[in-house]
Amino acid sequence: MSLTKTTSIDQITVTEDGTILYREATRIIENGNEISKTYHRSSLAPNANLTGVPANVVAICNVAWTAEVIAAYQAQVAAQTSVGA
Repeated sequence: MSLTKTTSIDQITVTEDGTILYREATRIIENGNEISKTYHRSSLAPNANLTGVPANVVAICNVAWTAEVIAAYQAQVAAQTSVGA
């Protein structure tokens, strides 16, 4: 009997405002057959700290988060904060 556990990023999405959504799949394999799969979802706002984020997600962030996208996101957050104050 051979059990292995693998994790991989199986989904990355960039939303209209530049937020990055990604999903990590954890699979348990027994003798070549998948016996369990779980997901963990995470999100990153433009210009977020990328420490500890998987390299393939960081690569997408570096492409998607242009100066214009970051500025627009920060303006959107500021506008929402001023409305709630």
